[in-house]
Amino acid sequence: MAPDSSSDHVDVLIVGAGLSGIGAAHHLQERCPAKSFLLLEARHAIGGTWDLFRYPGVRSDSDMYTFGYRFRPWTDDVTMADGPSILSYIRETATEAGIDQKIRFGHRMVRAEWCSAEERWTVWAAREGPSPVGGQVKLTAKFLFNCSGYYKYDQGFTPPFPQLGDFGGRVVHPQHWPEDLDYAGKRVVVIGSGATAVTLVPAMAASAAHVVMLQRSPTYVVSEPGRDAVALFLRRWLPAWLAYLLTRWKNVGKAILFYWLSQTYPQTVRGWLRAWAQEQLPDGFAVDVHFKPKYDPWDQRLCAVPNGDLFAALSSGRASVVTDTIQRFTAGGVLLSSGEELKADLIVTATGFTLQVMGGAAAWAVKTAEAVKTDDR
Repeated sequence: MAPDSSSDHVDVLIVGAGLSGIGAAHHLQERCPAKSFLLLEARHAIGGTWDLFRYPGVRSDSDMYTFGYRFRPWTDDVTMADGPSILSYIRETATEAGIDQKIRFGHRMVRAEWCSAEERWTVWAAREGPSPVGGQVKLTAKFLFNCSGYYKYDQGFTPPFPQLGDFGGRVVHPQHWPEDLDYAGKRVVVIGSGATAVTLVPAMAASAAHVVMLQRSPTYVVSEPGRDAVALFLRRWLPAWLAYLLTRWKNVGKAILFYWLSQTYPQTVRGWLRAWAQEQLPDGFAVDVHFKPKYDPWDQRLCAVPNGDLFAALSSGRASVVTDTIQRFTAGGVLLSSGEELKADLIVTATGFTLQVMGGAAAWAVKTAEAVKTDDR
């Protein structure tokens, strides 16, 4: 753990030491070198999401040329990187810039108060271990920069499934993946159809007996190349920073164009997505049941899969997809509204996050100049 700074006042206090927090600190240090800053990190490691998530196949669901930092080129050949690679990227960035020495680990912001008269924030943070004031420390800053994400790290979202307790096997949420979980040779049901589910299914299918992706409704899924051919070509002939910049803007432009086409010509793009999925699935596969949502493309986020790995798992027979709703859980699996029962040894609830704002701080207050005068009286 980096030692605490001797000062309790800084110009900028950054909350969170994940991808965003380290990036914010780097930009601040680069552009405003005279400004002092600290980072508060509730956990005991750098990385945020990429240190927390340990489920099989965890990876970026967007390309690293746009997801990565502008100031630090992504040099790996893999476009949609795995979690450990992204974690190393964040930690190396922090260490090389000396940002790791300005992090207070194990400090969770619990209250923040702005004072107009003094033009500063006062922040209280709870910490583990001995503390001079009831387990909390107080810091002040001219600017409070929240980079703590949008979900609870200690509680993934699981809907109130009927009779979940009747299931005789193990139930796991991807956000808290047990290190000792062995699913080799087991029947697995993954509930969900978002980015986490489409990542888990092909990864688990490699060793599980069979994996079923159980979805209430379909999601648009599109295959993306595992390596960016343009990026690799540019890197051969141009300086790394220029190749990265050009690839980054090429991908930004591609995303903007595809979004515009999706919103302007939704039926055309619907047809493209259906055709691309059908090309990668076996003859007779019910594409319209499992990969044709009712909404238009980009009314909700598309799921990208590298090299079509989800489609490959479905084509191999090691995985399957079922579109239905849950009636209840049984001792041996999941009973669906259609009457079908999915047998399972392990159920994975890839059902999303529990949202929270500002790192879950319990209290916020604004103290105006008039209120300060009243207090003084």
